[in-house]
Amino acid sequence: MQRSDDDNAMGNGSPSPSAVRTATARAVHQLLDDPIVFEDPLALPILGRGHERAVREDPFRHNDPAARTMRAAIVARSRLAEDELQKAVGEGVRQFVVLGAGLDTFAYRNPYNALGLQTYEVDQPPMQHWKRTRLDEACIPIPDSLTFVGTDFETGDSLSERLREAGFRWGEPACFSWLGVTPYLTDADVLDVLATLSHSPAGSRVVFDYRLPTSMLEPLERMMEEHVAELFAAMGEPWRSSFEPVELQHQLGYMGFTDLENLGPAALNERFFPRRKDGLQTGGGGLRMLCARRY
Repeated sequence: MQRSDDDNAMGNGSPSPSAVRTATARAVHQLLDDPIVFEDPLALPILGRGHERAVREDPFRHNDPAARTMRAAIVARSRLAEDELQKAVGEGVRQFVVLGAGLDTFAYRNPYNALGLQTYEVDQPPMQHWKRTRLDEACIPIPDSLTFVGTDFETGDSLSERLREAGFRWGEPACFSWLGVTPYLTDADVLDVLATLSHSPAGSRVVFDYRLPTSMLEPLERMMEEHVAELFAAMGEPWRSSFEPVELQHQLGYMGFTDLENLGPAALNERFFPRRKDGLQTGGGGLRMLCARRY
């Protein structure tokens, strides 16, 4: 995978390398892959003028085998989260929380505005400041249905209180999306956040990805996982947590979550990438998706 000029921008008040790479993957998907699994007309503009221009001029720079496999994983998890949100909205949920929002664009293309869906983007304040600059440069308006919530999952900052102060209603059901974050936190931090989300009432959903222990991976997936882990560690974002699926499901069940669905590469490929001429597939890289609901 090629390095972007934005990869090391966090020290200048810009997003983390992983946030830029994730956004770039979603943007490249709009240009190279057919059919598109996750349509996002704002994926390119949110990158900023310079980076968008570079991606449009040469999207194949981000199309080596490792990048394609990672792109498929990012596309699949984004589509899965918004599919779960669609189900939640159909059941009457009107609150959507994007944890570790990064350069996610859902709030700016929200198809449920007329239904009163309120979105809360939770992230570190420097990231939010950088994102708002990019939004302004791209002339993407911030809708009234969006609230920014500044917090840090690692500092002991109370997620529950920050959301409540922002107008989130803990007494009403919500859908929570938490993508591309848990590997960078400790096991304890991940479980603390999930425990906080478990205080939401019946009808609430959570969708998140997590990392498997390396010992559970097949040789090919282990090689892929080690490559990606080394890549992000070199950029100052080492992976810190991993969970065995059965144990994690037990933890969620103890917290009150039910209707648990664990999705690995085979299930994601069958759902989102079947019979494709371009061969786009995810190998997982040691990451799994989990959907859970509170009844």
